[in-house]
Amino acid sequence: MKQDTQLALVEPQAAITPMTLIERAASSGASVEMLQQLFELKLRVEADEARKAFNLAMASFKAKPPRISKNKHVKFGNTEYDHATLDEVTDKITAALSAVGIAHKWAVKQDAAQISVSCILTHAQGHSETTTLTAGADASGSKNAIQAIGSAVTYLQRYTLLAATGLAVAGSDNDGQGAGPEMPETAYIAHMDNIKNASTPEELKRLFSAAYKDAEHCGDTSARNAFVKAKDNRKQEMSQ
Repeated sequence: MKQDTQLALVEPQAAITPMTLIERAASSGASVEMLQQLFELKLRVEADEARKAFNLAMASFKAKPPRISKNKHVKFGNTEYDHATLDEVTDKITAALSAVGIAHKWAVKQDAAQISVSCILTHAQGHSETTTLTAGADASGSKNAIQAIGSAVTYLQRYTLLAATGLAVAGSDNDGQGAGPEMPETAYIAHMDNIKNASTPEELKRLFSAAYKDAEHCGDTSARNAFVKAKDNRKQEMSQ
């Protein structure tokens, strides 16, 4: 009975961590090389724990994803579509990410005519993951050079954040014909940009064909009709 009481009074042994090993090695006069190896082990363990925490947080985020709506209608020439603005995307996603300990920021880089935007998601424990998209300046709608760059940056910020979080935008048919199959908004706007920026009739024909086939594959009648209008509009512009 006395022995059992003595055993009960023994405190449980503390878990051995990389920091514990470093402290023991330092107190016993370990070499600099040994301490460096232990410190690198500590960094690897912490990075792995941070990665796991990030993945758990993202799982919680996706368990209750925010609903993002197409809150803006755009029309220029014969081109017309609905999309979610950067404010709509950022406000909804930032609130949901913050709730699980994740923050985001963007990094912008311009190389000649190409603009790259990286969306960086960082968990409170330090793990980060980056998603990057690249595009040319958006010169549509009679924008000046600075406006064209700003428009492209806004576009890329919106879609890198959506891509980084794996979210889609909810919306309705662009021509008001009722709900139905809809192609991803990123693909839709990319096709529209390609068509309206085609530089030759041959390029226009090729880009339109790709867009039309993509819309048919998705079963999106609204997108298909919009591509036809955009193609006809660009064709008219080229003939002037």
